[in-house]
Amino acid sequence: MSSKIPEVIPLSDLGQGAAAVIRRVRDSQTPAVITQRGRAKAVLISIEAYRQSEAERELLARLARGEQEIAAGQGEDLDAVLAEADAILNRRNA
Repeated sequence: MSSKIPEVIPLSDLGQGAAAVIRRVRDSQTPAVITQRGRAKAVLISIEAYRQSEAERELLARLARGEQEIAAGQGEDLDAVLAEADAILNRRNA
């Protein structure tokens, strides 16, 4: 995801110009914070940013599981783990 400052959009503005907001989020790769009554309620991100975030989350979850397995005296061969990580990263880039 981008480190740019997110655009803040009131829910009422989103309702009136949703297509334009989606286009700006997609083109700029910058998230938009949706507010309701002046408070942040949701974040809108591009599908590309969402997919990347999910792939990274999945990889981190697998790494955490691996650390737990190592601590418990379990685990898998390093080559198998690296192949699995490559598969996850390749899915993200597909």
